[in-house]
Amino acid sequence: MTTKPIAHPTSTPLTANDLRLLLPAVAAWAVTAAVLGLGPGHGAVLLAAAAAAVLLAAVLLTRRPGGRPTREGARRPEIGVTVGAVLLVAAAAAIVTLLHTADLHRGPVPALARAGGSASETAVELTVAGDPRTRTSRPGGTTAGQTVLTVDAVVDRVTFPDAPASVPRVASTRTHTPVTVLARGPDIDRWQRVLPSTRVAVEADVRPPGAGHDDESAALLVVHGPPRELEPPSLPQRIAGRLREGLRSAADALPADARGLLPGLVVGDTSRLPVDLLEAFRATDMAHLVAVSGANLAIVLGVLLGAPGQAATPERRGLAGFLGLPLRTTALLGTGITLAFVTVCRPEPSVLRAAGTGLIGLLALATGRPRRALPALSGTVLLLVLLDPYLSRSLGFLLSVLATLGLLVLGPHWTAALRARGWPHHLAGAVGATAAAQALCAPVTVVLSGHISLVAVPCNLLAELAVAPATLLGFSVLMLEPLFPAPARLLAEVAGVPVGWLAAVARHGADLPGAQLSWPGGLLGTVTLALGTVALCWTLPLLVPRRVAADGQRRGGRRARAAVAGLLFLVLLAVLLRPPVLTRLATGWPPQGWQLVMCDVGQGDMVVLPAKGSVGDPPDSAVVVDAGPDPHAADRCLRELGITRVPLLLVTHFHADHVEGVPGVLRGRTVGAIQGTTVDDPPGEAARVSEWAAAAGVPLLRARRGERRSVGPWLSWEVVWPDAVPSPEAAGANNASVALLATLAGGLRLALLGDLEPPAQSALLGRSRGGVKVDVLKVAHHGSAHQDWGLAALLGPRLALISCGEGNPYGHPSARTVDRLRSLGATVLRTDTAGDIAVTGDSPAHLGASVHPHAVHGPHGARAGRGVAGVGGPRGPPA
Repeated sequence: MTTKPIAHPTSTPLTANDLRLLLPAVAAWAVTAAVLGLGPGHGAVLLAAAAAAVLLAAVLLTRRPGGRPTREGARRPEIGVTVGAVLLVAAAAAIVTLLHTADLHRGPVPALARAGGSASETAVELTVAGDPRTRTSRPGGTTAGQTVLTVDAVVDRVTFPDAPASVPRVASTRTHTPVTVLARGPDIDRWQRVLPSTRVAVEADVRPPGAGHDDESAALLVVHGPPRELEPPSLPQRIAGRLREGLRSAADALPADARGLLPGLVVGDTSRLPVDLLEAFRATDMAHLVAVSGANLAIVLGVLLGAPGQAATPERRGLAGFLGLPLRTTALLGTGITLAFVTVCRPEPSVLRAAGTGLIGLLALATGRPRRALPALSGTVLLLVLLDPYLSRSLGFLLSVLATLGLLVLGPHWTAALRARGWPHHLAGAVGATAAAQALCAPVTVVLSGHISLVAVPCNLLAELAVAPATLLGFSVLMLEPLFPAPARLLAEVAGVPVGWLAAVARHGADLPGAQLSWPGGLLGTVTLALGTVALCWTLPLLVPRRVAADGQRRGGRRARAAVAGLLFLVLLAVLLRPPVLTRLATGWPPQGWQLVMCDVGQGDMVVLPAKGSVGDPPDSAVVVDAGPDPHAADRCLRELGITRVPLLLVTHFHADHVEGVPGVLRGRTVGAIQGTTVDDPPGEAARVSEWAAAAGVPLLRARRGERRSVGPWLSWEVVWPDAVPSPEAAGANNASVALLATLAGGLRLALLGDLEPPAQSALLGRSRGGVKVDVLKVAHHGSAHQDWGLAALLGPRLALISCGEGNPYGHPSARTVDRLRSLGATVLRTDTAGDIAVTGDSPAHLGASVHPHAVHGPHGARAGRGVAGVGGPRGPPA
């Protein structure tokens, strides 16, 4: 999530003095990150290395000064002095990191965690160190979703009456151990109201730290019961809590998107942000806007100080200049605003970076020294890494620093280059700043997302129109609500307009078919994307040369460059929109005459059955069975197939891995009806499907055994399960799956079994008429080991399709199931290794299949359009 400052770059050239703090800052960052990665047990070696570095630095720094004189008469620092400073900073970083992390490994709490958890509840007194965070897991398979709350805290005192033998047996001891608290069930409501700095007492089980907390927490405390307050939060935290609550209250009447986004944009409160909106912001590389960032502080300080670089000049503007405040008074007021901002908006990495840079700039303003942006950034990084070593391993902090660095170093040059090519002044500044930040941040964000956004720059440019108004109006609501709630609500309505614009930009940008381009993750992805960015920056000036005088410009040259620019624009438009005709020509997908497509939607199910129009024409209408767990994956598959009309969307049952993609099917398409099973289990997911259907104006039907439907002469099917009344011998959501026997164009026979388990499969077998044979089988329950092989033998499929996610935690598909299907003479294809799967052939005698792999499958995926052997003739041998 790139954190881009909003202010435009200045054209002040960099000097050697600007780089003096850069090497020490980088050294401190690298050493701190390395020491954190080593873990315990290396203290003595690190202390010895730090002592040696200090001695060597002392030798280098105490030598007689030298160096070549500069043009102004000053002397350049010697290389030895620079090396000495770097060594001294590196030694300080190692020592500070060791001291800062010592509490992670000493005391009774880490000992209990290393022992694997306590046998009984432990009485703990702790100080809350952050805001509670709630998370609801989506159910998968038969697993129900669960809401949990986590919060960072520091244990002050611990009492355990019955500790393991490896832990010193003491009744009570004082400590200072950072931990992560986890609450579940009815206790969550009480924990959500706890403010930072509150001291509470709890009963908890001590467990090893969970994934994602290994660096910063010594243990995971699973609490039992609500917290018992020992000391109230501090006065600043009470004020901050009241302001944050007031902002949420003022935003209650706004639409869902604005209601969740306004508190996130202003104070970092994302508790009410819709999940799909968050995904849209991530897809467009605008995630820095869903939570407060350093850009917000820059906007607030800009109101006080005026334009960057003019705060100490007679031309200064802003509120301070308007009121005629002295520079020192302005600096003092700016410091107060900065500290209050950090308290209310919480010390997030981007906020800390902006606050540190701002405070250094305010110090320069108060002392009358020149304000230089790059030294301020370097000094901020150095100080923050020494104060909080964990920032060295924070991707949010890294992205914030890279975005600011791009703004300061690349932004002015790119802006000047665009102006030299005739771009308007303000547009060149905005594009140069946004593109520079994106260029440096993209190689990092690709590690997290596995994709690059092709719409990031235009979406961020469109968003910039509303960021400043939304921020300033939001902070006005924040300050006004405690005193005048009614006017604050009216002002929140006004703030909802620019906030709604931000949400609309994110949603429409993410909905573009080619908004995201898959890219390898890890080091390979970072290096290749960085090289690609450098190559792009080198070639663009060749395509768009500098503007020359009109009398020296040849008309033919202008036409050629206009043609090249137009061609590039059309290529980009084709990549973004991906019309099915061009996609088919470029990728060979979907194959001509496809009869069925099983979409690769991860760990879930989605099958598309075409309702063909004229013979030979690509279908634009299809019946969809299930929608998978991801709306973006569902939408992507249907867009690539060119499907714009869905006469029927059938969800076999209401587990999330079959229905969470329903919004993706509804997106931009005409849907005739949604049909589901007779059992609303789980009820939460069934209710969500009902809400989606009602919002889209689509009727929700129920499927029952014996029902027969058809779409023209090309597709017909019969519902063979479930009964109108649930069968007592086959209870549960999976056994309530809708099962179909379908006949495709040319006479191909297909069985879709949903997630039926052996009890329902056995009951279905007992009710089946003899001689039922199918050409294609959608294997039940993602190819799990639980199958009724009598039903599989009766159906006798020649091609078995399994939909499952790569590396899924359930072990799907079972190797035993795959082997058993092959022993029945079936060719087995699975989406986790093949990607999308298309069944082809105009008759059972010409049954075939093609696959369309995606980047996530790596070298294991086959090429798009590759034929599958062994299914061409009736009862052919397995491949």
